[in-house]
Amino acid sequence: MLAKVNSCALVGLDATLVEVEVYSAKGMPAITVVGLPDAAVKESRERVWAALRNSGLTFPGGRVTINLAPADLRKEGPAYDLPIALGVLAASGQIPADALEGALALGELSLDGSVRHVCGILPAAHMAQSLGLERVFVPAVDAAEASLIPDIEVIPVEHLIALVEHLLDVDVIPTFDRSRLPEPEAAPGALADFSDVKGQEHVKRALEVAAAGSHNVSMVGPPGAGKTLLSRAMVEILPRMALDEMLEVTRIYSVADLLSDGTPLIHQRPFRAPHHTISHAGLVGGGSWPRPGEISLAHRGVLFLDELPEFGYKLEVLRQPLEDRQVTISRASGAMTFPANFMLIAAANPCPCGYYGDPVKPCTCSQSTITRYRQRISGPLLDRIDIHVEVPRVDFDKLTGDQRSESSEAVRVRVQAARDRQTQRFAGTQLLSNADMGTREVQQLIKLDAEGEALIRSAMRQLQLSARAYHRVLKLSRTIADLEGSDAVRAHHLAEALQYRAGV
Repeated sequence: MLAKVNSCALVGLDATLVEVEVYSAKGMPAITVVGLPDAAVKESRERVWAALRNSGLTFPGGRVTINLAPADLRKEGPAYDLPIALGVLAASGQIPADALEGALALGELSLDGSVRHVCGILPAAHMAQSLGLERVFVPAVDAAEASLIPDIEVIPVEHLIALVEHLLDVDVIPTFDRSRLPEPEAAPGALADFSDVKGQEHVKRALEVAAAGSHNVSMVGPPGAGKTLLSRAMVEILPRMALDEMLEVTRIYSVADLLSDGTPLIHQRPFRAPHHTISHAGLVGGGSWPRPGEISLAHRGVLFLDELPEFGYKLEVLRQPLEDRQVTISRASGAMTFPANFMLIAAANPCPCGYYGDPVKPCTCSQSTITRYRQRISGPLLDRIDIHVEVPRVDFDKLTGDQRSESSEAVRVRVQAARDRQTQRFAGTQLLSNADMGTREVQQLIKLDAEGEALIRSAMRQLQLSARAYHRVLKLSRTIADLEGSDAVRAHHLAEALQYRAGV
């Protein structure tokens, strides 16, 4: 007898329909899995056999052939255990085959028949909805994640025998109650707050401008000046994510299997801070079957690279993502594109010892050592960073003073107002912030007066700005004008933007 069960395979961040076909026939006992399975899928036959036996069910004694169609798409992971088990039961007549119509199943089986967590539930549920399927059978621990997709029934399965009884109408499993989902407005606590940072007011202003337009930032200063603390506080001055952004980020973390227990929907913007020993694949994504890297995990959030020169040549892989807001990974089997619309915050010391130019502690590095150290960061990469700011040593009086600066919440109000202006400006387009503008949008939306034209012409000559830097300065000046509430970009907005490029 032949039975068919719907399941899916992950291709990048999307799910593709996989039809699990199970054929049970007479003959010598044998279980064959075909359809380009990896080792984990091949091993599912042993898990399914044991799970059925330990659940009081029967595994057919003859020849069982399991096909995962389409056969030219690679299948990996243990998520096919549950659909294979259901196919075996339907093919052997233990459950009605029509009970599986209009449904999609995913889940790993333990040897006792309980259903374990698998990754990629959110894109799987989205695919099921788009194909018009009525329900999804998923592990109970993943039901909240699947229920983020509306208009589809989510059946939480804790044990294989419980699902069999559900399909036989013996003991129906209630559909997951979406009212149990946490409210989107609820966000976890901050990593740090601007009020915790003593002094560095000019750096806070630069970070406020960066947050208002989603611009990249480079901070250079001696050890202990507050670069890391300021970077961690950056997340809290960014606008809260809209629901579609939350789902976008959650999908990435679902595929990467990084969603924490009890948090099916990510509410806070990501903050990723990889160590400089990270590999290329870890940074941009990759592997024999590509998975998202740190730059995609930082999508809609912040990617913090501390000790930037220590990353060395690995930094060159950031050029395309910083321009295109996505990364394409090519393999012999094809190319996959992952989103990478992040804010880059880079921190570095001015020299290997960290004290070049420090007014208190003398530098012990030779000039040639300093030159080699700084040359680890290429000019093309620096050209893609909009704001360059120095972070000096904090004075003792400021460090021990009682005066507290503005909180992150107060700064976020101004940033949100600037982002609201950009939302109105870019209504009807895919753009979300000034940093997303291309050359055409810059030419159409940013008009300078005579004073501004003269200033940018002089800056192009004196600072030797590239064409890319020219457009980035204009986008940055547009953000500064938005923070001020100005419809036009004035000369003083342009002057502040230019001062952030002066140190490049």
